[in-house]
Amino acid sequence: MRSWSETKKAKPHIELVPMIDVMMFLLVFFVLISLNVIPSQGLKTQLPSATTSQELKPQTKAIVTLMADQIQLDGQATTLDQLTQTLKSKQQDGKPVAVIINSDKAVAVEQLVNVMDRLRTDGFTSVSLAARKP
Repeated sequence: MRSWSETKKAKPHIELVPMIDVMMFLLVFFVLISLNVIPSQGLKTQLPSATTSQELKPQTKAIVTLMADQIQLDGQATTLDQLTQTLKSKQQDGKPVAVIINSDKAVAVEQLVNVMDRLRTDGFTSVSLAARKP
């Protein structure tokens, strides 16, 4: 009598090499994002340095970015007139809004003073200038 040999079934196993590749790509992207190698939204500015700069307490804040040719409020392009209107709408809860001016080194002092003067005229008393520590 003839007998047929049974074929051995291969046990399923998980391939680790593709999983390791995916994990390494994820690790690389997380490191690049945490190091700010991948640029975030907004304008790239070079802040002036100040030895007495300090971190602000958590509060309602708005970041105004000044470049030589444009103004942005929290990453959105705006004009000087629209800036104060948008800030007043943020201030509806009765809580004061802390305005942080993120001005590039190349911005003329006159433009910076105009923005600060407009903000103070419209009732925003908490206006700060962003700077980096040397």
